[in-house]
Amino acid sequence: MTDVVKKKVVNRNRAIDPAVLEVLAKELPMDTAYDRYVAQQPQCKFGDTGICCRICIQGPCRITAKAPKGVCGATAYTIVARNLLRSVLGGTSAHSDHAKHILLTLKALLEDHAPDYKIESPEKLKAIAERFEIPVEGRTDMEILADVVALGMDDFSRIAGGKIKWIEKTATPGRVQKFNDCDIMPTSVFETIASGMSQTHMGMDADPVNLIFKALEASLADYTGMHVGTDLSDVLFGVPAPVYTEANLGVIDEAKVNIAVHGHNPLLSEMIVRAARELEGEAIDAGAAGIQLMGICCTGNEVLMRQGVPPATNFMSQELPIMTGAIDAMVVDVQCIMPGVQAVAECFHTRIITTAKNAKIPGSYYVDYSEDKAMEKAREVIRIAINGYKERGKTPCSIPNTKSKVVAGFSLEAMYNLFSTINADAPVKVITDALKSGELNGVVLFAGCNNLKAVHDENHVIIAKELAKNNVLLLATGCAAGSYAKLGLLAPEAVDAYAGEGLKAFINRLNDANADKLEGKLPLIFHMGSCVDNSRAMNLATDIANDLGVDVPKIPFAVSAPEAMSEKAISIGSWCVTMGLPTHVGVIPPVTGSELVNGIALQIAHDVFGGFFIWETDANEAAVKIQSALDYRSWKLKIHEQTAEKFASAASAAW
Repeated sequence: MTDVVKKKVVNRNRAIDPAVLEVLAKELPMDTAYDRYVAQQPQCKFGDTGICCRICIQGPCRITAKAPKGVCGATAYTIVARNLLRSVLGGTSAHSDHAKHILLTLKALLEDHAPDYKIESPEKLKAIAERFEIPVEGRTDMEILADVVALGMDDFSRIAGGKIKWIEKTATPGRVQKFNDCDIMPTSVFETIASGMSQTHMGMDADPVNLIFKALEASLADYTGMHVGTDLSDVLFGVPAPVYTEANLGVIDEAKVNIAVHGHNPLLSEMIVRAARELEGEAIDAGAAGIQLMGICCTGNEVLMRQGVPPATNFMSQELPIMTGAIDAMVVDVQCIMPGVQAVAECFHTRIITTAKNAKIPGSYYVDYSEDKAMEKAREVIRIAINGYKERGKTPCSIPNTKSKVVAGFSLEAMYNLFSTINADAPVKVITDALKSGELNGVVLFAGCNNLKAVHDENHVIIAKELAKNNVLLLATGCAAGSYAKLGLLAPEAVDAYAGEGLKAFINRLNDANADKLEGKLPLIFHMGSCVDNSRAMNLATDIANDLGVDVPKIPFAVSAPEAMSEKAISIGSWCVTMGLPTHVGVIPPVTGSELVNGIALQIAHDVFGGFFIWETDANEAAVKIQSALDYRSWKLKIHEQTAEKFASAASAAW
């Protein structure tokens, strides 16, 4: 009798968000990412482990026991290392392209070619200038901006004769020395991307260690792009401060013109917020009760942080708001936009509006955004949405009645503003004192994406609740922050529900000290912004290290990406490791096909840089491993401080 091989059944309802599950429970006229994930099973194991090479067209070559080398002779370690470097370069390109557009808009502002933009935060501009020793006394904001933009342009385009200043002036001295010693300090963003892609071409570098060191250099170029993007967005649009709103699909209002902004770049979305306020009357004239804006992904995070626009959902469920029948337009810019949104929109009345030359979708509306006509283009978008509302008419909508309270807007400046009510001279000591006393058991940044290899949002929530119970101060960015926004963990009520006694005391002390500053109480998790705003969290880690007199690898600070998905997540994780942080990843990237490359990521990186990856797909196990990494560092820091005190000497700063 022949054995019957049963195909593993994969449940498409891979989510814990009740609003997502409510939409998926309906009879839908089209497929979604959840359906397409099921249809893709089983996925290719060669690609999953990184041992499929498509760099030249003699392939694809796949490494097996029977065929341990590609046609050119490349082994598994070369193929995996090349693929890893290309992934990091892809993430670096995405973040840096974002920052490049911010830089070019500021350059246009200087040249009087961006009339709708202005310097919203002269204070942040001066702070950046002082960091780079650019004179500010007796100079106009535009004169200072010209020097800052020139510095940014140099850090992006320098071919030779220097290193990236944005790293040298934002990392600890120990990290800068380490990067120079290991020859991974980038000359510039564009030079690193060009030389890195060349290095992976057929017939080029076959040394896995050399390739990985180039990947770490590329990750530092990624850090640069992210930092420039965050810094200059703050100058252009203002430094985020605490905002109180709501999140999830329940923020959609059937009576209004509903517009979702989606992607990553705030250049147009900030104008759309302004145009929506200006054209509210036109929406009312069309029969609507007004205009309801909402955010998706990191464009959503940008307008949440600065404008209080409510988030509707995060990456994985981006198609589902359209399926409520109430979204009149979804405006997309760049990155993490599923082409599937257009097919969904065609089953409803929704207009998908693309706005970037390098991110178009067949069948969508296209508005050619440019900084010289920013408000004109934003008004065009709003009017397309109003026409969509007219077409919707009396068509029934089905909107889940699910939403949660959200407190967001925690730039590092906003956090220090809160801390300064307790320690005005050195706000960071509010954290370092709590770490020294044991009130806090560490700090963890949650970052990254969504990935249906895990259950959507589940790992984010499980790990956060476990660490909060163990008195870890929690930060979040990107779609991780989106998970917490939707599911109530950015609400003040979550502090009493999930925080351990130490974390609760820490947050309540801040509440009491800032009662006259805040609209309400503080949340369990501090939302620090979009993907590029991971640089804010790294600045906090750097400040903690500097205050404690040690380098970053000695502080109890870790990172977790429970549902890493994109090349951007790989590049972020790589610079977190390079900066010296334990970095948990809940979806294992394609490196396990080479024991050598995998070993470098998990252990050798620790020996050289102090940071290391933790691959762990089980959320409860991940929480244990992250806490263990924090506990080890807390113990080691205490021992070093006691030894330093005993011998009346400074604590060792080296890893």
